[in-house]
Amino acid sequence: MSQCVDPIVGKILAGWRYDISGLAPEMRGDYEDHFRSCERCRTRQRLHRTIDISLIILASLSAGAFLLAFGMIRHFGPRHALWLELAALAGFALSALIWLAVAVATPAPTAMVDAAKIGARHVHDRLPAEIRDRLPEELRLKITGS
Repeated sequence: MSQCVDPIVGKILAGWRYDISGLAPEMRGDYEDHFRSCERCRTRQRLHRTIDISLIILASLSAGAFLLAFGMIRHFGPRHALWLELAALAGFALSALIWLAVAVATPAPTAMVDAAKIGARHVHDRLPAEIRDRLPEELRLKITGS
């Protein structure tokens, strides 16, 4: 792996888990410039966001599986159904708690919103001019950012 182009800035960013979303826009400039010029920090930021988003997806799938298990237990009504239902609900609650902790403690939701905005901007740019002109002004401003 390549070396960081500015080890001091790289150590600051590593301490923040490569998250600059909480910084004021006027303070972000130097860090965004560093990400543009430093392949190592950009790769590590991408790795951290991939892990964060993967944890949210995994917790969502786990919660869904526990809800499915609860529904199946209710449908088939086996012996000791109450204990199985309580276990399924406890698993769902734990999965929901983990999902919430990851969403609050990491910048993954911000990264997903940014990715959605970039995708919307690409779609907006490819629309024919007559359709683009029919979009409400406030929506056009949100999409294009200008």
